[in-house]
Amino acid sequence: MGIADALASDEAATVALWQAAGLTRPWNDSAADFRLALANPTSTVLLACEGDALAGSVMVGFDGHRGWVYYLATDPAWRGRGVGLTLMTAAEDWLRARDCPKIQLMVRGDNLAAKGFYAAIGYEV
Repeated sequence: MGIADALASDEAATVALWQAAGLTRPWNDSAADFRLALANPTSTVLLACEGDALAGSVMVGFDGHRGWVYYLATDPAWRGRGVGLTLMTAAEDWLRARDCPKIQLMVRGDNLAAKGFYAAIGYEV
């Protein structure tokens, strides 16, 4: 499983993944979020790929005070194979390389699976 920074050409597949993972909402333009993350030097979208298959993604950013993690998503077909942990490790490494002292997770209150995942890997939720 390889991790790479997303490219503009990855937008449609990444947003489709976020939709499949239940992370999008009608009132929020996820495609605009993707483009903004790539346009800003203090954020990115990391992709987990196996060959041509997009297995997961995470959006990560650093505002100078804390790191932010958004849109951690694993394709339903890839769940249970360590994709989420691989992506979180990559996000933590990305933030650590920028001397980020702490991480803020962005998780909707009703996303119990995400809360359980983050708690299982040592985050306070």
